[in-house]
Amino acid sequence: MIEHKEKLDVIAGEIEAALKKIDLKALESRISELTLLSQAADFWTDQERAQKISKELSDLQKEVADWEKIQADCKELQELYPTINIENDVEGGEEFKAMVRDLEAAWHKLEVKTFLSGRYDKYDVIMSIHAGTGGKDAMDFTAMLLRMYLRYAEKQGFNAEVVEKSEGEDVGIKSVTIFIKGLYAYGYLKGERGVHRLVRLSPFNVKHTRETSFAFVDILPDLPAEEALEIDKKDLRVDTYRAGGAGGQNVNKVSSAVRLTHIPSGTVVTCQSERSQHQNKERAMKILIARLHDLKEAQQVDEISKLRGERQEITWGSQIRSYVLQPYTMVKDHRTGHEESNPDAVLDGELDGFIEAELKGEKER
Repeated sequence: MIEHKEKLDVIAGEIEAALKKIDLKALESRISELTLLSQAADFWTDQERAQKISKELSDLQKEVADWEKIQADCKELQELYPTINIENDVEGGEEFKAMVRDLEAAWHKLEVKTFLSGRYDKYDVIMSIHAGTGGKDAMDFTAMLLRMYLRYAEKQGFNAEVVEKSEGEDVGIKSVTIFIKGLYAYGYLKGERGVHRLVRLSPFNVKHTRETSFAFVDILPDLPAEEALEIDKKDLRVDTYRAGGAGGQNVNKVSSAVRLTHIPSGTVVTCQSERSQHQNKERAMKILIARLHDLKEAQQVDEISKLRGERQEITWGSQIRSYVLQPYTMVKDHRTGHEESNPDAVLDGELDGFIEAELKGEKER
């Protein structure tokens, strides 16, 4: 019991220190301001503006509620401790210990958010995964990573949607683009950018030899309209074509797929996930704007290191993380040294350990 009381006191101190850096009153003031705006009679006249305000309001309300709950839970346990007599109430003592453990887990999760103070951290994510060296194994690995990130998004309560996918000739995926929407989605996932390496017995050759394959994960913030770059129409080429794959009666009969080419930079973006050409063009534009913004940032040496790091080849020596399934099982991040011994859990979306280690490392750098 004493050690749990000491742990409780440590948590209380950490929460108090964190709250000194977070202006809850300012957040509550902003919530009141947004609430008044949302109650206006003409609020939904401008749909785009209304959705933006509603999202900000919801995000801020959740953020304040999380801090208020952790404070209340901590205070409740501090007040409860003096009333527990472990000699006469063993069951009550065990329940108290369990409550402290639950509080510690909740605080650990909330504490991670205090590391998210970057310019883009609160934004949604545009994630692309590309197969690298390794043939069929690499394309299969790309499909494995897609599932991993979709599972992670689901566990975090984020909304994830595949907006473009290029299937492999026989197996797996050549490349895929996903929109992941949720508060701090970019902040959590920005450290996933880089080359990922898989070592396993290949299911795609007769001898089932141990093979190494690679995939590249690209992460970009989904920029709001006010931060988006304006693209001159003369610099943009728009091509339409029939979408491939399953998609209903309409999607394969009309030219609903869109390919955008930014002529000055040579940047190409395609989208065919929607039935409507207009919707595909709209989504492709979001991706193109994010990539061009990233290119612009790359021209500023002091900014690119913070946002994306150096450009990397999708091959040996450049990997940020290795997933080893043979001859032993381990997933290791080569930047932080964080390791997990259960690759199946990691590939099922259990990425918290890696993400937290990278965020803490970023804060210390």
